[in-house]
Amino acid sequence: MRKKQARILASLALTCAIFATACSKKLQEPAPEATKAQPPYVIGLGEIMGLTQMRHAKLWFAGKAENWPLAAYELDELREGFDDAMLYHPHHRNVPYPLTQMVPEFVSSSLDALDKAIKARNRPNFDKAFDSLTAGCNACHREANFGFNVLKRPTAPPYSNQSFAAAVPGPGRAP
Repeated sequence: MRKKQARILASLALTCAIFATACSKKLQEPAPEATKAQPPYVIGLGEIMGLTQMRHAKLWFAGKAENWPLAAYELDELREGFDDAMLYHPHHRNVPYPLTQMVPEFVSSSLDALDKAIKARNRPNFDKAFDSLTAGCNACHREANFGFNVLKRPTAPPYSNQSFAAAVPGPGRAP
């Protein structure tokens, strides 16, 4: 009986050893689907343009309120968004020309005019440059076969939880 028990125990020990070896190999080897390289995430052009539209609206309300620091910030954010569009989507679907060509062609001069108007704190020039930017965006959309997407001066702030009025500087701080 002891020989039979010894054989059973030996058999169990061998089975456990084989099972443990197999399990450890399974743990060491990644699953086939895990070895496939995942492409890096790239934000979509629609998402970039949605954020650009939001910045466009915020820029308008900052300029309308003559909150020049906020207008300068939103203008910088707009430029960053256009740069991202050109970097991540230099060519897009059925757009006939590269965005790296179209964006500068349609909006650069307006962005520069906005920068000058903001630095000069000149509301009439700001309004003119803003309308020029809006027209440039619409012309670019038409050229890119997205003419159905028409921008205009916004009529209501995009966020009800943000004041566009110029902030009162704190003590000892320059405006």
